[in-house]
Amino acid sequence: MRSKLFVPGSRPELFAKALAGAADGLSFDLEDSVAPDRKKEARQGLGEFLRSEAAQGGGKTMIVRVNAMDTPYFAADVDAVVQPGLTMLNLPKPGSVEDVRAAVAAIERAEAGNGVKTPVKLLLNIESPQALRMAAELAGAHKRVAGLQLGLGDLFEPLGVARRENAAIAQAMFMVRMAAGEAGVFAYDAAFANIKDEAGYRAEAEMAKRFGFLGKSCIHPSQIAMANEVFRPSDEEIAHSVKILEAAREAGAKGIGAYVVDGKMIDPPFFARAQVIVATAKRMGLLPQ
Repeated sequence: MRSKLFVPGSRPELFAKALAGAADGLSFDLEDSVAPDRKKEARQGLGEFLRSEAAQGGGKTMIVRVNAMDTPYFAADVDAVVQPGLTMLNLPKPGSVEDVRAAVAAIERAEAGNGVKTPVKLLLNIESPQALRMAAELAGAHKRVAGLQLGLGDLFEPLGVARRENAAIAQAMFMVRMAAGEAGVFAYDAAFANIKDEAGYRAEAEMAKRFGFLGKSCIHPSQIAMANEVFRPSDEEIAHSVKILEAAREAGAKGIGAYVVDGKMIDPPFFARAQVIVATAKRMGLLPQ
């Protein structure tokens, strides 16, 4: 999921267009982009869409950001959108391990009530100092947690930290990536609000890739192509990884544990990374199966 496009849950006229677009994932929003007096209408319309054949067969990762657990909307949101077309529920502002487990329990009840056979996963937003400090605990709270998503606006703005301060961004990214690594889940990058600043979006996406993030959020379709390009394995990465796997087979046949490829010593961590890159390239059609 190199790119994930936010789609307001109160704009059903955009659903089919988003589904036909180039984003790998769609993140339908019931939180910030939906006014209180339209929450009910939005969740009902989105639930109906997620039951449709188009949503279930669209080939995209389908995500819904619900309202936070301490709002009066959370329970109704979950009941409405946990449908056969949903891949992940995006939980904003988780504050504790108990919050994560309570969210899982709500999902399980909705699955039973709505006839959902494939378990819905959780994507947790890391957007407060507390969540950042305990991100690994949150990620490891339940096997349904698939990833951690960095929310820099919510994290920085209340503290007066400049949103474009690279030193702060790098520290937050590193902390989230290490927490995700400890829990064995993916890390996903934040949204970038300035739609016209393409250079800024690309630079932040490239930083996220260097930190091992899976992809970057998009708040406008114009950002999708940049995310897809940045998080695509480069031709050089693919070629080097193929060499590593080929050399590993030869070394294995000779009983050699470490070996050299292009002048670099290769041992198990580098081999594991090469496996991921080659598998990604095959999944994207960049290498034959």
